[in-house]
Amino acid sequence: MTPHLLNAQKARAKKINKIEKIKMLKEPMDVFARLEDIAADGYEKLDKEDSAYFLKCFGLFDKGTDFMLRIRIPAGQLNYAQAVRIGEVAKKYANDYIDITTRMQIELRYLHIADIAKVLKSLNEVGLSTFQTGVDNPRNILTDPLDGIAYDNIIETMPIIDELQSEFLQNPQWISVLPRKFNTGILGSLSNSCNIFGHDCCFALAQKDGIFGFNVYLGARVGMQAKDANIFLQKEEVALFFKSLLSIFKIYGYRDNRNKNRLIYLINDVGIENFVEAVKKEASYPFSSAGTTLVQSQSVAQGENKVLGRDNKFAYKVTVAAGIFRGSDMIELAHTADKFASGAIRLSYDQNIYIPSIPKKSLKEFESCKIIKDYARFNNLYFNDMIACAGRKTCAFGVIENKSDAIEMADFLNSEVRIENATVRMNWSACPKGCGVNGIADIGFEGCKAKDIEGNIVDGVHLSISGKITRLAKEGKVLHKALPISEAKYHVKYLLECYADFKLKNETFEAFDDRYLRANYSFEAIKFFTKINYILECQLGLDVKFKFQNKPKTLKKESDEIFYFGVELFKLLTGQNRYEYIEDFEPALTRPKKIDKYEVSKFNPKVPKKLSEIIYLMTHQDKRVRPKVFSEILVLLKDTMLQQE
Repeated sequence: MTPHLLNAQKARAKKINKIEKIKMLKEPMDVFARLEDIAADGYEKLDKEDSAYFLKCFGLFDKGTDFMLRIRIPAGQLNYAQAVRIGEVAKKYANDYIDITTRMQIELRYLHIADIAKVLKSLNEVGLSTFQTGVDNPRNILTDPLDGIAYDNIIETMPIIDELQSEFLQNPQWISVLPRKFNTGILGSLSNSCNIFGHDCCFALAQKDGIFGFNVYLGARVGMQAKDANIFLQKEEVALFFKSLLSIFKIYGYRDNRNKNRLIYLINDVGIENFVEAVKKEASYPFSSAGTTLVQSQSVAQGENKVLGRDNKFAYKVTVAAGIFRGSDMIELAHTADKFASGAIRLSYDQNIYIPSIPKKSLKEFESCKIIKDYARFNNLYFNDMIACAGRKTCAFGVIENKSDAIEMADFLNSEVRIENATVRMNWSACPKGCGVNGIADIGFEGCKAKDIEGNIVDGVHLSISGKITRLAKEGKVLHKALPISEAKYHVKYLLECYADFKLKNETFEAFDDRYLRANYSFEAIKFFTKINYILECQLGLDVKFKFQNKPKTLKKESDEIFYFGVELFKLLTGQNRYEYIEDFEPALTRPKKIDKYEVSKFNPKVPKKLSEIIYLMTHQDKRVRPKVFSEILVLLKDTMLQQE
């Protein structure tokens, strides 16, 4: 084996973490075999290590008084019997509550220990497994929810996923043997409908020498997209590569610091080229170098709730707000799907549900069904592409409620900013773990604590923008830190109003952000734009709005933007021009009107003197006096608190 892997392992093998020590205590399948005894005798039969680790191998998470259960759903695809059974189990044992997750799975909550064995048996009867949905296992494999259906689907991936799972799913040799969890995605479509670059192992649709296959990307985690492995695989080569990759990770992956044990840390230490070479040697196969990645956009169904497929039938998307569903609704939806279509249900990465294969002639009748009409209220811009993780109500790591916060904001935005033919992805994570994949969102929210204007500690978010889910996938950048959620919704509103004003026909927010916002204005200017509007509307109650205009060619650095914005604000708040000439900065500097002395009376009487002084400073005749960067102004705005004097 390559010395790079041996040296890296040796450097990190001086100690092992607590979880690795727990894993040595027993075999996971021995714990699984005892589930009926545990259910019969309750917590007395539950060893500490079982609760802390082993039960999680089978999707069971001890919440203290009850359990959460993850159901593995390969590619998110359920048949009629499976969907009905999940609904029945949720109704009978889980308070009728269902969470749809970003791994195209189902989570049931509020399960009592006495019911666990019965629940698992009931699910197993219809071919549903909960194996390897937690801790150090190969997790559920994601793909396009319209796999094999959509016109842009080139390679149907479900047969490949079945082949991969036949090797490791419920195989004792692969249960709990990895150093850390291992996420996988495989996409045979042009559109990126499963965050394909966001997994430990990513197989992305590609083409080489006239052959369709997959380019391989490796090593994503929260805050980092996967790296190009320079490998092209044909369909029949995927299983060999995958097994070899898992074998290398099992043997050489780090087992000391769990915060640095994901695949990417091993890749970073040995280099992507050396790592891939090791996989080739393990496979004894000369995998080809990469072809051309074909994945381009988010989804062929962006902003649409029904898509015509290759079978000349429709796939209908039921938008499920923040992934919150009910067992009774799952049963009704399955019956509806069985009546009008194939009975199949497909879960999506963005926590929604597709009903495929609805004939054209039945579509109107289908849409008139009660279950479809009940969820139709979420068929709008702000719910269609929204993601939200569990939040503090059901997750110990959650800092904010999250799901209810996401729904409340979406409702607020839908009432405030209506935009036709648009797409905006808003993702919510309740803590820094990033389970709501907020980093790659157009507008992302990470839960935190914040101070309101009175200094009270309240639920807040770090607000980010400009995440990418396309071929050039990347994490977004934090626009504002620790905003109270009550304030954050207004900052988002102003961004979306700008989107509405300047977007092109059918242009997504991601494309608009690239073409207009980030191309024309500095990131700090965008930060100032949302902050000043919040001050004007919410803190001062003024019926005025500062808007981006068509960018003057002279705005080349922050100091130029500051002067230009100051001139615009001066006019907005006084009704007068700050200078006689504003088309070109130099004439403005050399021929100012005689407004050398600051006059408060020229501003709206509701504008505090502090704010008036800041705007005057932004437009000062002497360049040397003006702030050079927006951060100076934002500090002044924060320090003054801008209360009416």
